[in-house]
Amino acid sequence: MKSDAELDVDAFGAEAEQQAADASTRSRVARSILQHGPSTANDLAGRLGLTPAAVRRHLTVLASTGQVTSRQQRIYGHRGRGRPAKVFALTDTGRAEFFQAYDRLAIRALEYLRQAAGPDAVDTFAAQVADAVTQRFRSIAVEYETPAEALVEALTAEGFVASLQPVASGVQLCQYHCPVAHVAAEFPQLCEAETKVFATLLDSHVQRLATIAHGDGVCTTHVPRPVVPAMHPSPTPKG
Repeated sequence: MKSDAELDVDAFGAEAEQQAADASTRSRVARSILQHGPSTANDLAGRLGLTPAAVRRHLTVLASTGQVTSRQQRIYGHRGRGRPAKVFALTDTGRAEFFQAYDRLAIRALEYLRQAAGPDAVDTFAAQVADAVTQRFRSIAVEYETPAEALVEALTAEGFVASLQPVASGVQLCQYHCPVAHVAAEFPQLCEAETKVFATLLDSHVQRLATIAHGDGVCTTHVPRPVVPAMHPSPTPKG
């Protein structure tokens, strides 16, 4: 029969194992949001093989530490009964858990580049980074009905997790994850170069509405609907 001290050690060990398991699961939840963008508890449960109740428990902890934030899910088109589900997104603090060390190194490298070669060198570098999306787009564009759909696929393949959301005046191109968000906060040339690429590939005067780099939950770019010239009747010949 175990002594009280041995039982205490066993209990402590079991508690430590449970805490480690919970921390590992919370990391999986956060990484799933990072990879797939803002998600509901049901979305996460389906992807991770957990119950929605278990996911909500971990989301509560992540929210309490400032790593995730929530909002009501936006519904496009007809909405059914009941309140919209909550959508959970990573905060800047949550993203920092994954990228902090790499971001610091990248920022230092770009600071050195700016000091050694001038600001134009940073602009050139930003254009080269954005060119990866251009090359991916051109390799797949023929497979999609519209350039916007091809751009979404190209961005997602490059790690930006993109989608299109219809709005009255066109569509919004949403990027739920930005691999260079922290670096872009220091060097906005990265966002500017990306926006120029969007305008070129879509042949449209796009407008950046929000960016993760500036603290928004999603990078959002408005793509206006093409303007169709009005058809005027031919003048009636005078008799």
